[in-house]
Amino acid sequence: MAEFFSDLKDILFLDIETASVVEKFEDLNPRLQAEWMKKIQHFKSDEETSPEQWFFQKAGIFAEFGKVICIGVGYFVYNPEENKLQYRTKSFAAEQEHDTLNEFRELLEKKIWTLCGHNGKEFDFPYLCRRMLVNRIPLPEVLQLAGRKPWEIRHLDTLELWKFGDYKHYTRLELLATLFDIPSSKGDIDGSQVNEAYYIKNDLENIRKYCLRDVEVTARLYLCFQGLPSDLEIEVMDLDQE
Repeated sequence: MAEFFSDLKDILFLDIETASVVEKFEDLNPRLQAEWMKKIQHFKSDEETSPEQWFFQKAGIFAEFGKVICIGVGYFVYNPEENKLQYRTKSFAAEQEHDTLNEFRELLEKKIWTLCGHNGKEFDFPYLCRRMLVNRIPLPEVLQLAGRKPWEIRHLDTLELWKFGDYKHYTRLELLATLFDIPSSKGDIDGSQVNEAYYIKNDLENIRKYCLRDVEVTARLYLCFQGLPSDLEIEVMDLDQE
């Protein structure tokens, strides 16, 4: 078990929070407005909801019409002498998306990480790649997938691990947290309220806290998948507070 704890240090657990790239649809440049009108035809079923309303509600989930407003990360450090497992957490939430992504990129280049997120392979990892390219930021090595064989990609996904090959199955992080008796990450906001919290309430701090809670739940879930108890004693250190 000590060897497993020691190997944990190379896994970077993460979660991102996103918002529409601008607050209002009319603030988009005309070409993107036209593309949004085409985009919503694929999911727009409520004729009473205007394109402007759809933009505020849905644009953040698409990297072409959204942006990264917060990245939360966490990793474990094991002290063999004291047999103590410490979880260190940090967030990136600059005023400009470019700065948020660039600071995160600098962390990724400090060592050889394996990335782990819940639904990370379908959402977080590709979203980060796309927004980095839009911001003219070179992709760090761990996010460069072109030409690589599947076993060369250092990405883990707790949703994929839970699927056990059943690609039709989707399970929310909150459901798995409930199932494994991990404290909920939900507080004052959830994912559907992030755009409102960001643009209307100007509450990036609460978004940051929510993001970091999701990261910790993902990290604890990964430990549960290894057969460890959900109430395993872990010392939590918030590097943002240093």
